[in-house]
Amino acid sequence: MNFELPAGVRFSDTPLENPPVPRDAATVILLRDTADGLEVFLQRRVAAMAFAAGMTVFPGGGVDKRDADASVRWAGPPASDWAGWFGATEPVGRALVCAAVRETFEESGVLLAGTEDGVVADAARYRSQRRALESRELSLAGFLAEAGLTLRADLLRPWAHWITPPQETRRYDTRFFVAALPEGQHADGETTEAESSGWQRPQDALADAEAGRSMLMPPTWYTLQELSEFGSTAEALAAERTIEAIIPKLVRDGDRVRVVVGDE
Repeated sequence: MNFELPAGVRFSDTPLENPPVPRDAATVILLRDTADGLEVFLQRRVAAMAFAAGMTVFPGGGVDKRDADASVRWAGPPASDWAGWFGATEPVGRALVCAAVRETFEESGVLLAGTEDGVVADAARYRSQRRALESRELSLAGFLAEAGLTLRADLLRPWAHWITPPQETRRYDTRFFVAALPEGQHADGETTEAESSGWQRPQDALADAEAGRSMLMPPTWYTLQELSEFGSTAEALAAERTIEAIIPKLVRDGDRVRVVVGDE
């Protein structure tokens, strides 16, 4: 499958002689249902960011070494299952899930955690802990333990696995997760990494990119195309996925860039 990015999107098409080893990362596609259909939560990154500056993206980021802490309170599919789904070792599988939960909370205020009584309904009460997580003063395992909370891996589903092409100086080995917005919680844009945030139908986000009102990285573009086929959160969460690593090929044709996923 292949698709074309709008004119003006800049990518290098020359592989580096010694491309950097991709860093493990996690991205979370937050979903909610509305009267107008399925919506996704997107953020436009600030122009000062070293990676994907100005791009519209899903919440996510690099794995922190403390995300592999085996003491984290956990409910749902074990780390070994996530490792199998994403083609990773068990410690990396655990770290990816923890990074997904941590980054989602840091960047959107949505907390995929709970107690014996259920999922957290008001994550705003943990605002100070959110800031401490962002500054790396606090680890996810430490936060959950202090708050008496358990990570809810059962709220996540594996979606995709994308690796930055070798042309880029910053490369990420990113596993994509999908999750429904927990009842009672609200996603916000209170992060220094985003200049704006909000909910959009996948097809509207794609229309904005096609019209030049936003910029999307190839994995975001491709994922939004996939999600536009679903009518509800339940449909997306129930979709059967075969997770294979994808390294998109970027083919330049004049001022246009064509993204090739898999065989042409």
